[in-house]
Amino acid sequence: MWKKAFSKAPGFKKYGRRNSPSPELRTLEELKEFLDFSHIKYCLLKPYFEVKDYPLVEARELLPSFEVDLYEYKALPGMSLVAFERQLNSFQEVFQFDALHALSDWEGMLSQDSCIVEDNAIQTNLRTFQSRLPKRHHPDFFKAYDSADITNMKNYPKLLSFLLELERAHVLAHDSAGQFTLRGIYSSLPSNLDSELKQFGLKIGKFRPGDSLMYECNRLFVYQFMMELHGFPIVSERRTSSAMFAIRLLRSGERFIVRVLGQSDRTITTLMTPPESRPKPFKKYPRVEKMALVQVNENQKDAIAFFNENGYFVDKKKRVVILRVTYQQHEYSPKNVREDRALSVLRQEVIHPITGEIMDNVNIIQNVQNMILRLNDIVRGEYRIAINYKRNEIISSTETHENRLKVLYSWLSKHMHRIVDYSDEYYSQVVKVLDGYLLAPDNYDIFNEHYLLHQEVWSRYSQIQQARKVRILEDLRYRKYKGEPISYGRMLELMTEILSELKFEIVNYFDKLVVKVLIIGNDVISDPYLQRQYVNVDEATLSPYGRKIHSLYNQLAQLLDEFRFIRKSRTT
Repeated sequence: MWKKAFSKAPGFKKYGRRNSPSPELRTLEELKEFLDFSHIKYCLLKPYFEVKDYPLVEARELLPSFEVDLYEYKALPGMSLVAFERQLNSFQEVFQFDALHALSDWEGMLSQDSCIVEDNAIQTNLRTFQSRLPKRHHPDFFKAYDSADITNMKNYPKLLSFLLELERAHVLAHDSAGQFTLRGIYSSLPSNLDSELKQFGLKIGKFRPGDSLMYECNRLFVYQFMMELHGFPIVSERRTSSAMFAIRLLRSGERFIVRVLGQSDRTITTLMTPPESRPKPFKKYPRVEKMALVQVNENQKDAIAFFNENGYFVDKKKRVVILRVTYQQHEYSPKNVREDRALSVLRQEVIHPITGEIMDNVNIIQNVQNMILRLNDIVRGEYRIAINYKRNEIISSTETHENRLKVLYSWLSKHMHRIVDYSDEYYSQVVKVLDGYLLAPDNYDIFNEHYLLHQEVWSRYSQIQQARKVRILEDLRYRKYKGEPISYGRMLELMTEILSELKFEIVNYFDKLVVKVLIIGNDVISDPYLQRQYVNVDEATLSPYGRKIHSLYNQLAQLLDEFRFIRKSRTT
């Protein structure tokens, strides 16, 4: 089936046939469309139909925060590339690569006496490629490209089978005619990880110059946040180098594409110059996209019916689709209750395997009802998907209560940000499932046997409950409640009510949440308008409404003092 896939796609109708004219790709956007079709066809679809028991990507793997890889699948392809919307200048580039030359460049090289080159450009490029290709592939390579120009983009799709055998990145850039060609192979993308990590940590206030203890305490958080901004967990050198190189290129004003396919994540990740329409604060981060073969959950009946009727399934029996997810970065803020949220899903698109048509009004990986059904499966012992528990143990089933608690802890940790943002309707369903399991009298003896695990899960659950209250406080600070603007009086009323409840819930104490409460509360009691109109005035001159605000203000200040005392006693 994969041989037919994309045969009618916009990119392959123009570019896919071996005898077709060279595709005129001049902009990054045109190149990206061409690369999308090429890589989906040869890096996803081809392996899917050739490798037995192809490991489909679980929907949860495309949800931030990204999980550390469980396995490396040696039979699957892996690659990296970098593309520039300009010509290369070998001596001035900041990375190393073996240069290939397009035919349009060759005459200029021959005219220079100091450059000893052979007359046959095609053979020179082939020998350069061969020198980096594992020897077992030499016969097939020369049989396919004995006299072909491998730099020409019309040959790129089928050349991929050999490019995927190279350990390092290949390079695409403009030739002298302003069209994209294959300009280099075996490229090393420099990774100045130490410098980038320390600069970023200092910028967000997690490091201080010369403070080694603070560095050691916060290093992992900073490392994970910085990597996730660029679409990766803390993983292989190939993906780390790609992320660091993308940071460098964006900072230098390049228009670029950096693309990585991991043998472990089975996902094509693209880092690209952000579009001009992007809001200014987020132009300092590359656009992040991921493409993978994903199984649609059996509970999404409407989506399954639509995909089946319109031919979007790669494999109907297994409900497999080609999914492309675009992400949005979030600035770090110590005032944000979801402090470690670096990415969120901006857009999901399903790509038709034959026509290349895009279906963008879909929700494959963030379906709330599916998540609640998965939660039900966990507590019932029916969850059969491998979970990495605390990065040191792989749990493959939930048949025992010990495994259920471990999987439940991992599930709550991964989806904490999303649960904090759930509507009251959906959150009540989560509470019903969790309370029904964690508080069930029949499970008391079992949970006593696994006391530490049970407390670990209960602590994470309590953290989510408290974080939802702090999330409301974040909105109230800007006089917003459930999306609606409110008065100062209503804001103070709600804040004192929530803080009064929260004060009795921090039996399970979370210092970061208490710090957020104090930051938000201090912002409110320092509000210049409140100070001027209702606080720093003679109370006798205030109206009944003004006296009410004055009283609520004092209650809020008193509650904040109580939280400071609680924090001091806990931390001491």
